[in-house]
Amino acid sequence: MPLLLAGLAAYGYYRYSKMSADEKEKLVGGLKEKGKKFYDEKVPQNIKDLFGQKQPVNDSSNGTYQQA
Repeated sequence: MPLLLAGLAAYGYYRYSKMSADEKEKLVGGLKEKGKKFYDEKVPQNIKDLFGQKQPVNDSSNGTYQQA
């Protein structure tokens, strides 16, 4: 089984290395869109809120807080 996965990974790398720059950009753009769609539809709101919060960072030089 690991040999089969290694073979598939090598084939995928070979195919990607033979793509033109436009094809690579189209592939990456499609993956980004699918990832954003998955995030918007499947990730619960409380998890989104947890990772979307900005924590204040203490600046000890002047005692003020700044956004991270």
